Amino acid sequence: MDDIKLIENELYSYIPDNETLEKNLIDSMAYSLKAGGKRIRPRLVLEFYRLIGDNEAVALPFGCALEMIHTYSLIHDDLPCMDDDDMRRGKPSNHKVFGEDIALLAGDALQSLAFEIMTSPAAVKLAGAEAACKCVNILASYCGALGMVGGQVIDLENESKSAPLEVIREMDIKKTGGLIKAACEMGCALGKASEEQMKAATLFGENIGISFQIMDDILDVTSSAETLGKPIGSDIDNDKTNYVSLLGIDRCRELVDELTDEALKALDVFDADTSALKKMALELSKREK
Repeated sequence: MDDIKLIENELYSYIPDNETLEKNLIDSMAYSLKAGGKRIRPRLVLEFYRLIGDNEAVALPFGCALEMIHTYSLIHDDLPCMDDDDMRRGKPSNHKVFGEDIALLAGDALQSLAFEIMTSPAAVKLAGAEAACKCVNILASYCGALGMVGGQVIDLENESKSAPLEVIREMDIKKTGGLIKAACEMGCALGKASEEQMKAATLFGENIGISFQIMDDILDVTSSAETLGKPIGSDIDNDKTNYVSLLGIDRCRELVDELTDEALKALDVFDADTSALKKMALELSKREK
């Protein structure tokens, strides 16, 4: 079974029974969880764990919890008060199907479910209390006020402004890079990595996170809505500064390659087969959607 199928089997098993008075909420949660995607973040949890650990069942609940946080962030990003996007992964955005109120609450519920999963008796028994607690702390830190949510605030407050490169980078390290770094660090924490290995995972995650965002900015200009499954030109429409508007496409492509090279070098500290992580990093740097 490939990793995406492995992750999705586990992920969908956590969706609550919808034969309840909260059916509309649960259907909304399931709608976005089942919308597809590359499952990059849970795959990173698995791959970094595999460099050190030998029982991938330990990492699966934590990878799924992280994917729920990511999914909640996408639901909220698409809301009219945020990016106001009507399409996500080729389907109508959650709020276009279930309404803004239910979409907002579905995101809230997915966030709560993520932490419920990581602190469940089953997950704690598999990972050990110390590693589970460390993962909860890592994820809470990277998705909170000084992480992903903070990055969204920086984004909102710089609409219709000519934000400098250092502000854009800070925003993207938090908004896009935060959960990617969390994935790498969580996998290491579950495998009880050394301090040197943890630092390398953080460096890998930060470089991949920024590279990923630069590719998003490139594709927002060069791709099509049909390929991406979401509107293109949204930054231009919202008068947002991004890497392409500041540096141009050619320099952005160079930066993607440079950041990917830095990420690959960071893996040298691991005395294990890092080929799967290297392949993922290179594929992300060449992606078309």
